[in-house]
Amino acid sequence: MKFRLLALVTLTVAATLATAGEKPMAGTIVSESSVDCGTHKQGKKNSTALLCQEYVVRSTTTEYHVRQQKPSDQALIPANTPIEFSLNKDKMKLKANGKKYEFIVVGESAVGAQPK
Repeated sequence: MKFRLLALVTLTVAATLATAGEKPMAGTIVSESSVDCGTHKQGKKNSTALLCQEYVVRSTTTEYHVRQQKPSDQALIPANTPIEFSLNKDKMKLKANGKKYEFIVVGESAVGAQPK
């Protein structure tokens, strides 16, 4: 019984520390574009292309390409909007203009040194 309680407490503390490690980072939305993300069937022969918003988020060292998870999540965030974000595997949670969003990271690249 004591072993189970100790194991439970250890797992709870470890989970708390793991989630506390996601410190928000500062970034900026550089651009937004609509990309194809599937089709919606309307009957047997008709189908409609679904579009998702894809954003380019730039931090001090990395540029991320993120896409909304579902085509129904229609929220436009203007370019040059400062944001705070955190990464967890392939998901980015960001906060812009007081609202929270969750996106899937579809690409990333290093930000090169700007020539003078």
